[in-house]
Parts: sequence; structure tokens; C-alpha cells
Amino acid sequence: MLPVNGTREALFAFAQAVVDRSREPLVLMPNPFYQIYEGAALLAGAEPEFLNTTAGTGLLPDFDAVPAAVWDRCQLIYVCSPGNPTGAVIPREQLQKLIGLADRHDFIIAADECYSELYPDESQAPTGLLEVCAATGRHDFRRCVVFHSLSKRSNLPGLRSGFVAGDADVLRDFLLYRTYHGSAMPPTTQAASLRAWQDEEHVRHNRELYREKFAAVLEILQPVLPVNAPEAGFYLWPETPVPDTEFAQRLVAEQNVTVLPGSFLSRDTDTGNPGERRVRMALVATLDECVAAASRIRNFIENL
Repeated sequence: MLPVNGTREALFAFAQAVVDRSREPLVLMPNPFYQIYEGAALLAGAEPEFLNTTAGTGLLPDFDAVPAAVWDRCQLIYVCSPGNPTGAVIPREQLQKLIGLADRHDFIIAADECYSELYPDESQAPTGLLEVCAATGRHDFRRCVVFHSLSKRSNLPGLRSGFVAGDADVLRDFLLYRTYHGSAMPPTTQAASLRAWQDEEHVRHNRELYREKFAAVLEILQPVLPVNAPEAGFYLWPETPVPDTEFAQRLVAEQNVTVLPGSFLSRDTDTGNPGERRVRMALVATLDECVAAASRIRNFIENL
């Protein structure tokens, strides 16, 4: 396990550390996605390959739909579970399938699990990639690497603190790269991080706060907007009655509420842009602020 001064930066640098530019590489990623994945692929000299996640695929990548020729060129796949922005969780059996594909086609799985400790049911935490490895006897975690962060778990985005864990051989190459292209975590940040990682009570309290916010906001929005609670994470991913860019632009102009157009989080593909007609809503503000924002959104929709 390696502590990292910013999980975002670690996700970005990882592709540069592991991709072999001489092999016309592909880097696969979900679509919509956290924009760091695409930037990491491009800077590493790889071609991004987008796996659309739509209502028809359960808001998850459909690994069965990927041609063998694409897997053969794949050197790295980014997965995000729970997903940003969808909140979808990749099931255990799908992670097992992905590991099998990685063995067959020789690529690395980079699992962004930064939202893994934000979930509604205290008895059902999302399954992690290394958990699946351990359960199947893959104790060297071969080809598997996970990224975690205090930003979501502990509401500490400004601390820029996280860790990377998994395949020791892969992490050795990553550490070498980061030694020359990264910065060390300051001692004060390390001390604060240690305290945060060792305390679970504030994380449980954080989950309870999100449960309250989701319940209150959904009660307001569901009568006027197709929206459901996510499996995990702190986003809502509703469909919009007008184009997502128009929805977001008019909402901030008329109600002073900011949401992110789904098409901005996605890329156009042969089958369309899977983020169109959706917006991402982040319930990170206080309960009162989230309720006020939801009421303004409802008022905006009712007056379209």
C-alpha cells in the first residue's frame, strides 16, 4: 500500500507509469466518467476507449459487449465503483469476470473506490476489487490496484490524502514513477490522515447524514423528476425534461442552484452520449441547504 498526496493525481499518474506506448495501447473507462481517466490515457500516449453506462446496462459497463480485439489492445482499464456520477456498484461476479479478462488479455485493472464507504445500508457495504481477489485466493492481487481517498469518506477534499493498494509489482513501478513526478505528503498531513483512517465513527455519522439528505431531497423531487436513490455515493443522476445543458443553465440563472450537465461528464460515441438528458447533483451541502436547493429545483421544473 502506498500513501498518495492526492488520489486524483495518483489516478492521473498511474497510466503514465504502467502503459507501454510502443504497443498502440488502449485505456478503457466507463462513459460517463471521472474526467481524470481520459486525461491520464491521453498523456500516457494511449487511446481512450469508452464503455457506455446507460439505464439499459444498469448504469454499469457491459464487459460482455467489448470485442476481443479491444481487450487485446487494452493495457489498462479504469473502473469506478460506486460510480461517479451514477452511484452504481459493480457486483462481485462482474469483478470476477473482469479479473478473468485481465488474465486472458494481460491488462491492469485500476479500481477507483473513493466512494466505497458511502452507502445506505450499514450491513451491505459495496464489494471491492481486492476483496474479490482475497475471496478467490488471489492473495498477490495480480493485475489489480485500488485507489482510496479521505476526500469522500471523511469529507476532507482539501487534505489531498489517499492511498493505492494491490499488486506489489505494479505498485513498485508506480512508486518509481511517483518518486520523480510526484510530491511527498507533508508530515502534518500524514498525521491527520492516520487519525482519520483509524476512526470509523465519523464515517458512520457521515453515512447517516447522507441518508437523511437523500430521503428529504427525493421526497421533494420524485413527484416531478425521474430520479432514484443511488446504490452508493453522494450523487443523484436524474433524467431531465429538457436538454441537460439547458436545464443546468436555466436552473442557475433562475434559481441560483448549480448542477453539472451529464453530457459534460460523457463523450460522444457511435450510439450517442450517455450523459445527455441527465445532470449530476451532489448532496454534499448541509441538510437545510440540500432541501432548499431541491425545493428550488422543483419550482423550476413546475414552471418550465
